[in-house]
Amino acid sequence: MPEKPGTPEANHVIIACPAREGSTWKRTRLSAKLSYNVRSMIAHLRGKLLAKHPNQAVVETAGVGYDVTITIPTFSDLPAAGSEVALHIHTHVREDQIALYGFLRPAEKKLFEKLITVSGIGPKLAITILSGMPADEMTGAIRGNDIARLTRIPGIGKKTAERMVLELRDKLPPADTEAPAAPNMTAVEEDVISALVNLGYQRPAAERALAMAGKNEKEGTFEAMFRNTLAALAK
Repeated sequence: MPEKPGTPEANHVIIACPAREGSTWKRTRLSAKLSYNVRSMIAHLRGKLLAKHPNQAVVETAGVGYDVTITIPTFSDLPAAGSEVALHIHTHVREDQIALYGFLRPAEKKLFEKLITVSGIGPKLAITILSGMPADEMTGAIRGNDIARLTRIPGIGKKTAERMVLELRDKLPPADTEAPAAPNMTAVEEDVISALVNLGYQRPAAERALAMAGKNEKEGTFEAMFRNTLAALAK
Protein backbone atom coordinates (compact mmCIF):
# COMPACT_ATOMS: atom_id res chain seq x y z
CA MET A 1 0.00 0.00 0.00
CA PRO A 2 1.25 3.54 -0.73
CA GLU A 3 2.38 5.48 2.35
CA LYS A 4 0.24 8.35 3.53
CA PRO A 5 1.57 11.85 2.81
CA GLY A 6 3.39 13.31 5.76
CA THR A 7 4.57 9.98 7.17
CA PRO A 8 8.33 9.33 7.45
CA GLU A 9 8.04 6.68 4.75
CA ALA A 10 6.45 9.14 2.33
CA ASN A 11 9.44 11.47 2.65
CA HIS A 12 11.89 8.85 1.45
CA VAL A 13 12.50 6.83 -1.67
CA ILE A 14 13.21 3.10 -1.48
CA ILE A 15 15.66 1.85 -4.08
CA ALA A 16 17.25 -1.54 -4.69
CA CYS A 17 20.98 -1.70 -5.23
CA PRO A 18 23.54 -4.52 -5.33
CA ALA A 19 25.46 -5.20 -2.17
CA ARG A 20 29.20 -4.67 -2.39
CA GLU A 21 29.95 -8.38 -2.15
CA GLY A 22 28.02 -11.11 -3.93
CA SER A 23 24.86 -10.67 -5.93
CA THR A 24 22.40 -10.15 -3.10
CA TRP A 25 20.23 -7.08 -3.55
CA LYS A 26 19.42 -4.80 -0.68
CA ARG A 27 16.87 -2.06 -0.15
CA THR A 28 18.18 1.40 0.67
CA ARG A 29 16.18 4.33 1.97
CA LEU A 30 17.19 7.71 0.57
CA SER A 31 15.91 11.14 1.52
CA ALA A 32 13.77 12.72 -1.16
CA LYS A 33 15.46 16.03 -0.42
CA LEU A 34 18.46 15.53 -2.69
CA SER A 35 20.00 18.83 -1.68
CA TYR A 36 21.09 17.35 1.67
CA ASN A 37 24.83 16.58 1.59
CA VAL A 38 24.51 16.31 -2.15
CA ARG A 39 28.01 17.50 -3.02
CA SER A 40 29.53 14.75 -0.91
CA MET A 41 27.76 11.79 -2.51
CA ILE A 42 30.96 10.66 -4.26
CA ALA A 43 34.19 12.43 -3.33
CA HIS A 44 36.80 10.00 -4.63
CA LEU A 45 37.01 7.10 -7.07
CA ARG A 46 39.71 4.47 -7.26
CA GLY A 47 39.51 1.61 -9.72
CA LYS A 48 40.27 0.30 -13.19
CA LEU A 49 40.34 2.83 -16.04
CA LEU A 50 38.10 1.23 -18.67
CA ALA A 51 38.28 4.03 -21.23
CA LYS A 52 39.52 7.58 -21.60
CA HIS A 53 38.77 10.42 -24.00
CA PRO A 54 39.75 14.13 -23.92
CA ASN A 55 36.65 15.01 -21.88
CA GLN A 56 35.63 11.65 -20.41
CA ALA A 57 36.92 8.75 -18.35
CA VAL A 58 35.13 5.56 -17.37
CA VAL A 59 36.31 4.09 -14.07
CA GLU A 60 35.19 0.69 -12.80
CA THR A 61 34.87 0.38 -9.03
CA ALA A 62 33.35 -2.67 -7.30
CA GLY A 63 31.88 -3.83 -10.61
CA VAL A 64 30.25 -0.49 -11.44
CA GLY A 65 31.48 1.73 -14.29
CA TYR A 66 31.36 5.45 -13.51
CA ASP A 67 31.20 7.98 -16.36
CA VAL A 68 33.35 10.93 -15.28
CA THR A 69 33.78 14.25 -17.08
CA ILE A 70 37.42 15.36 -17.02
CA THR A 71 39.64 18.23 -18.15
CA ILE A 72 42.31 18.07 -20.83
CA PRO A 73 45.15 18.27 -18.25
CA THR A 74 43.65 15.31 -16.37
CA PHE A 75 43.22 13.36 -19.62
CA SER A 76 46.85 14.01 -20.58
CA ASP A 77 48.13 12.61 -17.28
CA LEU A 78 45.89 9.54 -17.10
CA PRO A 79 47.57 6.14 -17.40
CA ALA A 80 46.71 3.71 -20.18
CA ALA A 81 43.29 2.05 -20.22
CA GLY A 82 43.32 -1.01 -18.00
CA SER A 83 45.49 0.63 -15.35
CA GLU A 84 44.39 1.57 -11.84
CA VAL A 85 43.51 5.22 -11.41
CA ALA A 86 42.35 7.47 -8.58
CA LEU A 87 40.28 10.60 -9.21
CA HIS A 88 39.10 13.36 -6.90
CA ILE A 89 35.39 13.73 -7.65
CA HIS A 90 32.92 16.59 -7.54
CA THR A 91 29.33 15.30 -7.64
CA HIS A 92 26.93 17.74 -9.27
CA VAL A 93 23.22 17.05 -8.78
CA ARG A 94 20.33 18.58 -10.65
CA GLU A 95 16.68 17.60 -10.70
CA ASP A 96 17.19 15.55 -13.85
CA GLN A 97 20.84 14.52 -13.66
CA ILE A 98 23.69 13.42 -11.43
CA ALA A 99 27.07 14.18 -13.03
CA LEU A 100 30.58 13.34 -11.87
CA TYR A 101 33.56 15.62 -12.56
CA GLY A 102 36.99 14.12 -11.92
CA PHE A 103 40.47 15.52 -11.33
CA LEU A 104 43.85 13.94 -10.72
CA ARG A 105 45.02 16.87 -8.58
CA PRO A 106 43.11 18.25 -5.56
CA ALA A 107 44.11 21.82 -6.48
CA GLU A 108 42.33 21.52 -9.85
CA LYS A 109 39.19 20.23 -8.15
CA LYS A 110 39.24 23.11 -5.66
CA LEU A 111 39.60 25.65 -8.48
CA PHE A 112 36.73 23.97 -10.35
CA GLU A 113 34.52 24.31 -7.27
CA LYS A 114 35.48 27.98 -6.98
CA LEU A 115 34.70 28.60 -10.66
CA ILE A 116 31.17 27.19 -10.47
CA THR A 117 30.33 29.71 -7.73
CA VAL A 118 30.83 32.52 -10.26
CA SER A 119 27.64 33.86 -11.79
CA GLY A 120 27.16 32.45 -15.28
CA ILE A 121 29.70 29.62 -14.95
CA GLY A 122 28.32 26.10 -14.72
CA PRO A 123 30.21 22.80 -14.48
CA LYS A 124 30.57 22.32 -18.25
CA LEU A 125 32.02 25.80 -18.78
CA ALA A 126 34.28 25.33 -15.75
CA ILE A 127 35.69 22.16 -17.33
CA THR A 128 36.26 24.08 -20.59
CA ILE A 129 38.02 26.87 -18.66
CA LEU A 130 40.31 24.44 -16.85
CA SER A 131 41.07 22.72 -20.16
CA GLY A 132 42.16 26.04 -21.67
CA MET A 133 44.74 27.07 -19.06
CA PRO A 134 46.74 25.32 -16.32
CA ALA A 135 45.23 25.84 -12.87
CA ASP A 136 48.25 27.67 -11.44
CA GLU A 137 48.41 30.07 -14.40
CA MET A 138 44.69 30.76 -14.13
CA THR A 139 45.02 31.51 -10.43
CA GLY A 140 47.77 34.00 -11.23
CA ALA A 141 45.70 35.63 -14.01
CA ILE A 142 42.66 36.01 -11.74
CA ARG A 143 44.64 37.44 -8.84
CA GLY A 144 46.57 39.69 -11.23
CA ASN A 145 43.40 41.05 -12.85
CA ASP A 146 44.69 39.87 -16.25
CA ILE A 147 41.42 40.07 -18.18
CA ALA A 148 43.16 39.86 -21.57
CA ARG A 149 44.77 36.56 -20.69
CA LEU A 150 41.54 35.07 -19.36
CA THR A 151 39.60 36.01 -22.48
CA ARG A 152 41.99 33.91 -24.57
CA ILE A 153 40.36 30.83 -23.05
CA PRO A 154 37.68 29.45 -25.43
CA GLY A 155 34.20 30.30 -24.18
CA ILE A 156 35.32 33.17 -21.94
CA GLY A 157 34.27 36.68 -22.92
CA LYS A 158 35.23 39.93 -21.27
CA LYS A 159 32.21 40.05 -18.94
CA THR A 160 32.75 36.49 -17.72
CA ALA A 161 36.46 37.18 -17.18
CA GLU A 162 35.62 40.31 -15.20
CA ARG A 163 33.20 38.36 -13.00
CA MET A 164 35.87 35.70 -12.40
CA VAL A 165 38.29 38.35 -11.21
CA LEU A 166 35.72 40.23 -9.14
CA GLU A 167 34.30 37.16 -7.39
CA LEU A 168 37.41 35.00 -7.01
CA ARG A 169 40.41 37.33 -6.71
CA ASP A 170 40.35 37.41 -2.90
CA LYS A 171 39.33 33.74 -2.54
CA LEU A 172 42.37 32.21 -4.25
CA PRO A 173 45.81 31.65 -2.72
CA PRO A 174 48.76 33.61 -4.16
CA ALA A 175 50.12 31.93 -7.28
CA ASP A 176 53.57 31.54 -5.73
CA THR A 177 52.24 29.87 -2.59
CA GLU A 178 51.97 26.12 -2.85
CA ALA A 179 49.24 24.36 -0.94
CA PRO A 180 50.53 21.70 1.45
CA ALA A 181 50.81 18.37 -0.30
CA ALA A 182 48.15 15.84 0.54
CA PRO A 183 49.57 12.86 2.41
CA ASN A 184 49.98 9.63 0.46
CA MET A 185 47.12 7.31 1.36
CA THR A 186 46.52 3.63 0.90
CA ALA A 187 43.42 2.42 -0.91
CA VAL A 188 41.85 1.52 2.46
CA GLU A 189 42.54 4.99 3.87
CA GLU A 190 40.98 6.62 0.80
CA ASP A 191 37.90 4.41 1.26
CA VAL A 192 37.64 5.50 4.91
CA ILE A 193 37.87 9.19 3.96
CA SER A 194 35.29 8.74 1.20
CA ALA A 195 32.89 6.98 3.59
CA LEU A 196 33.21 9.75 6.18
CA VAL A 197 32.69 12.46 3.57
CA ASN A 198 29.55 10.63 2.44
CA LEU A 199 28.33 10.78 6.04
CA GLY A 200 28.67 14.56 6.02
CA TYR A 201 32.10 15.14 7.56
CA GLN A 202 34.40 17.71 5.97
CA ARG A 203 37.36 16.08 4.22
CA PRO A 204 40.09 18.07 6.09
CA ALA A 205 38.57 17.07 9.45
CA ALA A 206 38.30 13.45 8.32
CA GLU A 207 41.94 13.43 7.18
CA ARG A 208 43.12 14.85 10.53
CA ALA A 209 41.10 12.27 12.43
CA LEU A 210 42.46 9.49 10.22
CA ALA A 211 46.00 10.68 10.89
CA MET A 212 45.32 10.55 14.63
CA ALA A 213 43.59 7.18 14.56
CA GLY A 214 45.83 5.59 11.97
CA LYS A 215 49.21 6.02 13.64
CA ASN A 216 49.14 2.36 14.61
CA GLU A 217 46.63 1.23 11.99
CA LYS A 218 48.52 1.61 8.73
CA GLU A 219 47.86 -2.02 7.81
CA GLY A 220 44.45 -2.24 9.51
CA THR A 221 41.21 -3.36 7.93
CA PHE A 222 38.67 -0.89 6.62
CA GLU A 223 36.25 -1.65 9.47
CA ALA A 224 38.83 -1.10 12.22
CA MET A 225 40.24 2.03 10.64
CA PHE A 226 36.76 3.45 10.01
CA ARG A 227 35.66 2.86 13.61
CA ASN A 228 38.83 4.38 15.06
CA THR A 229 38.61 7.43 12.81
CA LEU A 230 34.95 7.92 13.64
CA ALA A 231 35.83 7.74 17.34
CA ALA A 232 38.54 10.37 16.84
CA LEU A 233 36.03 12.67 15.14
CA ALA A 234 33.67 12.31 18.11
CA LYS A 235 36.28 13.54 20.61
